[in-house]
Amino acid sequence: MVLLCLTANHRNTEFDVLDRVARSVDAATASAFTAHDHVRGAVVLATCNRFEAYLDVSDDAEAPELIGTAALAGLLENGAELAASVTALSGDDAIRHLFSVSSGLESMVMGEDEISGQVQRALVSSREAGAVTGHLEQVFQRAATANRAVRARTDLAASGRTLVRTVLDMLELRVSDWSPIPVLIVGTGSYAATTIQSLRARGAQNLRVFSATGRAARFAEKFDVIAEDDLPDAISRARIVITCTSRYTVTTEHIINDKRRLLIDLGLPRNIDPAVGELAGIELIDLAVIGKHAELPELADVARDVVGSHTAAYLAQRAAAPAIVGFRRHIADTLATELARLGESHGSANSGENDAVERALRHFAAVLAHGPSVRAREFAEAGRLDEFEKALELVFAPRRRERPLTEGDVV
Repeated sequence: MVLLCLTANHRNTEFDVLDRVARSVDAATASAFTAHDHVRGAVVLATCNRFEAYLDVSDDAEAPELIGTAALAGLLENGAELAASVTALSGDDAIRHLFSVSSGLESMVMGEDEISGQVQRALVSSREAGAVTGHLEQVFQRAATANRAVRARTDLAASGRTLVRTVLDMLELRVSDWSPIPVLIVGTGSYAATTIQSLRARGAQNLRVFSATGRAARFAEKFDVIAEDDLPDAISRARIVITCTSRYTVTTEHIINDKRRLLIDLGLPRNIDPAVGELAGIELIDLAVIGKHAELPELADVARDVVGSHTAAYLAQRAAAPAIVGFRRHIADTLATELARLGESHGSANSGENDAVERALRHFAAVLAHGPSVRAREFAEAGRLDEFEKALELVFAPRRRERPLTEGDVV
């Protein structure tokens, strides 16, 4: 099992490319990857500033990076264009990258707190599509654990870093009092809710919401804002428009006057046609502009240390797995031999007694295996796994493994 990551993000790919690709990603994308030879499972992560495919590739695959990019080029509209710019990471490098992404350390806004949920939702979506293997499940769960450790050790969670908060920080010198300013939020998803919370924290009171899906009224009632049912009219009466949806695009036709206003596009695919920014009176801030102003938090080094520690621990445990499985198999084989002897010597006449003895022996075997399994992981994390393996072979002489690990090997 080899983990392969194909990553296209704000560092290596133009936003226009990410925008076009985001329009062709859907719930079936992950399962479509698995139709290719050697790709056993897939999780696809598509956010406002990145597209990533995490693929579980067979051990016997030659040049897995080429397999991944070829699959990507054929699956998505504009996939070939994306494949030309992606960075391919495999094995330990892919695992390190996933842990960093899940913890917000690779985001355009360092430490932003939406990404961990987006990563886990990508896992759930792939799981529901039947595209997740045990290997992918395990590494994504460990990435979530690393993220929780980062939040506990740093102030990233306390700062509540998000794209919208970064934008509002950018506007501090231009907006001294938010209370009288009419603000329109386009969209009714979770990010729209975050946007309202951020605006209210700065004193905004005149908040309105529009949704083409017909959910504006219910959303407005829940968050105590005003619902709008006509987008051009709502935009005409707003001084600031913030879009956070992927369902439709604000075009020049939606701008019915040349009143000065600020439009903020937080979406990918784009929510606002770039041509809107060329109209008189319109200032458009999109992800490309936001990315230039996203500063790194002071505790980034601490966060990276935490992620690095969790990544190293996971990789060490993976390295120790063959030794642990070999040792447990040795105990299981020995137990099976002794239980067979027990049945031969006592027969079925004492079945109740035999069952009690078998339960006791199985419990003893589990206890016997636990201690060395823990020690194997500890030695692996300390870089001394070879010492443990030599000692294990010297004392117990377990049979060496003749095949790679499979999902059935529980460690």
